[in-house]
Amino acid sequence: DAVFYRVYVPSFTDSDGDGIGDLPGIRDRLGYLELLGVDALCLSPICPSPMVDHGYDVTDPRDVDRRWGSLPAFDALLTEAHAHGLRLVVDLVPHHTSEGRDWFRAALASAPGSSERARYQFRPGRGDGGAAPPNDWPSMFGGPAWTREPVPVSDDADGDDGRREWYLHLFSSAQPDLDWTHADVRADLETTLRFWLERGVDGVRIDVAHGLCPPADLPDLPGDPRLDQDAVHDVHRTIRATVDDYTGRMAVGAVAVAGPERLARYVRPDELHLAVDVVLAHAPFDADAVRKVIERCLTAVGAVGAPATWMLADHDVVRTVSRYGGGPAGLARARAMALVQLALPGPAFVYNGDELGLPDGAVPVEARRDLVWTHAEDSRDGSRVPLPWDDTLPGLGFTAGSSWLPIPDAFTALCAATQLEDTGSTLSLYRQALELRRSHAGFRGGEPEWFDGPLGCFAFRRAGTSLVCVLNASPAPVPLPAGDILLVSGPLEYGLLPPDTAAWL
Repeated sequence: DAVFYRVYVPSFTDSDGDGIGDLPGIRDRLGYLELLGVDALCLSPICPSPMVDHGYDVTDPRDVDRRWGSLPAFDALLTEAHAHGLRLVVDLVPHHTSEGRDWFRAALASAPGSSERARYQFRPGRGDGGAAPPNDWPSMFGGPAWTREPVPVSDDADGDDGRREWYLHLFSSAQPDLDWTHADVRADLETTLRFWLERGVDGVRIDVAHGLCPPADLPDLPGDPRLDQDAVHDVHRTIRATVDDYTGRMAVGAVAVAGPERLARYVRPDELHLAVDVVLAHAPFDADAVRKVIERCLTAVGAVGAPATWMLADHDVVRTVSRYGGGPAGLARARAMALVQLALPGPAFVYNGDELGLPDGAVPVEARRDLVWTHAEDSRDGSRVPLPWDDTLPGLGFTAGSSWLPIPDAFTALCAATQLEDTGSTLSLYRQALELRRSHAGFRGGEPEWFDGPLGCFAFRRAGTSLVCVLNASPAPVPLPAGDILLVSGPLEYGLLPPDTAAWL
């Protein structure tokens, strides 16, 4: 039932003026997070990286990148987080490594068929001289999912004698995929898990948890054989067994699969404790659509005895305010959906800045940093713009220097310092909601029991309690059910619940 606060490290707080968030900056804000009322921090990757994909290309999974700090700085953050009553989860990236990892450099320096190459997905090409990729898979970032190894310096000028292999990368070419049939790969993950658990972390997040084990024959499309293969579950059983060696720790997977029924397979009793996906984030602001997502998720994970985990935003999706239309209407809907999310049984993930009601930041083309931008019409940079902490220009309390992504002037009015003084602010709404979630007996009830209501609305009661959550996604005000109001996401209109508003009773 924890509320996890998802920290995108480069955009949270910069302590040293280089314009990039860091671990000491997070440590400086622990009092704020305790005041907010969350239970745990979940950090984006902090391991050494060339930052081709902002930390999701790791060269050493058992160290801290100097941009963020150091292992002693991490230990200090962990100790102080615990002193503030906060648990801490680190993000691991076992699906691939950076091209700069020692393993991959050794693979490129070795001959086809070598044990060094066997840790990765190297294959000979197709066609004349092996000049075509081994299959037709696309990368998640656009273009083919295969890159041919470079011509060895010792070769002739053309160097293309058919011996050069291709390596698989479901993301960028700087992120070569590991081969999970190799004993070294599995052993390395267990070593990494124990490294962080021995340091005292409370949990681990497994990135791309559904993508670790593509089929060995790497067949062509159609369908999507790249992801969600049965063999991946053996890896998660190993992760679970390792984590369970440490009392009170947990593992959560980032799982993007074809529906909650597939996701539920990742949280069976001997696999991950939790799995989080974007199914609720992708639902439109529509009462029927949101209700169907909730019911389907609860049914699927309930069948395997696991809780559903709810997320509305992350650094890979458009921020909630912008996704729901932007402006006052987008903000009202985001506030309403926050109450829906936090009223549901099971853990919730809150993305940093959502408690401030931040929209996506407008990032000029020349300032964009996201790798996807080179392949897609838009980028993820808008949801990664640094947080505004106060109204001090130009860094808004995020940095004394120049921030790695520009912070829009409009964020000044949304800064945390101003919102803390405003009882009607989004930050105050989150604080009240999290306090009620922690203290009110109604939030310890069972699954939703749904009521019939006006078209475009829903209401549910947490089973075994009198707590009711109501959402009005219709264009007109509606009466509230009988009950005492605990919290409303926006002001009532003559006792009626306005459009784009939710209430707890």
